[in-house]
Amino acid sequence: MTENTQLDELEYGNVNISDDVIGIISSIAAAEITGISGLSGKITEDLVEMLGKKNFSKGVKVEVKDDKVEIDLNLIVDYGVKIPDVSWRVQENVKTAVESMTGLKVLAVNVHVNGINLKKKEEAPAKAE
Repeated sequence: MTENTQLDELEYGNVNISDDVIGIISSIAAAEITGISGLSGKITEDLVEMLGKKNFSKGVKVEVKDDKVEIDLNLIVDYGVKIPDVSWRVQENVKTAVESMTGLKVLAVNVHVNGINLKKKEEAPAKAE
């Protein structure tokens, strides 16, 4: 995922956007949605993280053709969420973020739910009266 997409030639030169940048935008936009625990990547991506290198585009595949983007996200959702609802919110948020930040047209945001997080988020302690 290291290819670059060249946008229109500007007055002072060209603007190129790496597929990795589109992947990072996508992963951040997906993580903003309540009910998403994280993204799941390939074994090699997990090993890279274990070695201490952050991989912000983990679990994201980007394909750009003729200034149009298709994005595949491999997600882990929290137990108990309505998966279709959460997936739709992820698709909308990713599409909006990528289009507004890059100017590219997003054709598809394909969501693949690869796991469920069974750990409950820590709740705030009850107030003593």
